[in-house]
Amino acid sequence: MLSALRQADGPASAGWVQERLGSDLAYTTVITILTRLLAKGAVTRERAGRSFLWTPAADEAGLAARRMRKVLDGERDREAVLASFVTGLGPEDERLLRELLERPAGDGED
Repeated sequence: MLSALRQADGPASAGWVQERLGSDLAYTTVITILTRLLAKGAVTRERAGRSFLWTPAADEAGLAARRMRKVLDGERDREAVLASFVTGLGPEDERLLRELLERPAGDGED
């Protein structure tokens, strides 16, 4: 569903998404899935007449980061979780993480 929305040139209707999926999903099923994605913060919507136009809320990296934060927020011992995560990184990922942490706040190179 999100991959179909990312292919759009802008906000897309549920009917457009249904077409792109090329499957036997009913229109109501597409609406249900999009509504659940909205509740999870994965998509946004704007009113267009009597229906809505849908847009991904973030790119894949942003969604992955959001899932990671949600898992971290659900744990009592954040330090232990982060320590376990960092010690499990490979050398290249560890180097990249160190570089990211050394950047000034707000210096997001895209």
